[in-house]
Amino acid sequence: MFSCHHVFVSFFLYRYLRLAVNLMGFCLHRPIPIPENPRLTSQNVTVVIPSVQGDGGELWYTIRSILATEPFEIILVTVGAQEQQAKKALKELNLSKVRIYSVSQPNKRRQMVRAIPEIQTDITIFADDDVTWPSTLLPWMLAPLEDDRYGGVGTNQRLRRAECPNLQQRVWGYLGALYLERRNFDCASCMFVDGGLPCLSGRTVAYRTSILRDPAFTYEFTHEEWLGQYQLNADDDNFITRWLITHGQKISYQHHKQAEVLTTLEDNPKFLKQCLRWSRSNWRSNITSMFCDRHIWTHQPWSTYAVYLTTVSHWAFVWDTLLVYFFLDMARPWQSDTRDIGLALLVGWMFMSKFVKLLGHYIRYPGDFFLLPVSILFGYLHGLIKGYAMLSLNVTAWGSREGADDDDAYRMRRVSQKHHEALAFRETAVCYTQ
Repeated sequence: MFSCHHVFVSFFLYRYLRLAVNLMGFCLHRPIPIPENPRLTSQNVTVVIPSVQGDGGELWYTIRSILATEPFEIILVTVGAQEQQAKKALKELNLSKVRIYSVSQPNKRRQMVRAIPEIQTDITIFADDDVTWPSTLLPWMLAPLEDDRYGGVGTNQRLRRAECPNLQQRVWGYLGALYLERRNFDCASCMFVDGGLPCLSGRTVAYRTSILRDPAFTYEFTHEEWLGQYQLNADDDNFITRWLITHGQKISYQHHKQAEVLTTLEDNPKFLKQCLRWSRSNWRSNITSMFCDRHIWTHQPWSTYAVYLTTVSHWAFVWDTLLVYFFLDMARPWQSDTRDIGLALLVGWMFMSKFVKLLGHYIRYPGDFFLLPVSILFGYLHGLIKGYAMLSLNVTAWGSREGADDDDAYRMRRVSQKHHEALAFRETAVCYTQ
């Protein structure tokens, strides 16, 4: 039988080995540099923006920031009647190099697929309609793609903070900023250790157009199933990341100030709905990666432990409680002074671990350090969000954006038996023709 000492040490190492190695990886990670004579330029780039909007200050602010990087063109894919509204606004704003298309239903995968046949460049960048690009972004995103082994490139992301926020906006904005900070940390550290990362975020991501035009990719992208019961039309960026990994394409993450994209998150209680949506997406994608595709176990072993497994094993309140319990049980024979010192060191270590990888944020915004207790409490409460997400994986609702849920049932719909029979027939026919 294992003693309490063995159990405590095992739990401690499993929980904090990840932090120690990731800290090293984060400090040592360097982005792929821009070559002196690049083969790819901004004129090799088409930017695709799927949006449920056809007008609005934020949308056109995003488009202007992208146009400042001088891509070949922008393709805006909106929904239904929003197309005419977008074309009218485009004419009034007199913006060139922007084409507009639409689909009938607000579904990001279908909007992306609608744009792909229209792309005339070697590189495609998908961007959300609420991001702000720095003028220096494209050379950094294109640098890894100079190497033909790379199929996708992600970027550093930070929150575009509200101007003169009230207390509520500041607290919710603080939690959103930390979410992005943690993501940047995990991506940079895992990229250094084994070339993996959780996901090439669709907020701004570059791919080779040839990959997106592959008929096999298009079919799988528009016919992904979840648990063999549902056709999944959400989680587009997770799918493409998995596709690249399973098809031998390298991925890169450019963690650099000049490749830093600003984005917006909810600065009100709707942020909880965003967290719920992200958590459901993580559950679905990470389960698929670990137990269906399974490539990550051999190709990205560190990322599997440091990121993917945390979906099922990382519950902050449970882990912290168990660590304290096993320590006290292990230290029962110790003298009380020694036990108290050991407990203080353990609690101090646990406290340090909750902000050390967010240190960059606190250096930029030292006033936010006083909100640290809020982030610790939210980290414990997030377990409830994560647990509820686990029990509702067949839900894909945004709940935080007007128009995004107009056809939510289409993003996760049951697959009929006839569909399975047709799919089996198609696969059999392909086998006979090979």
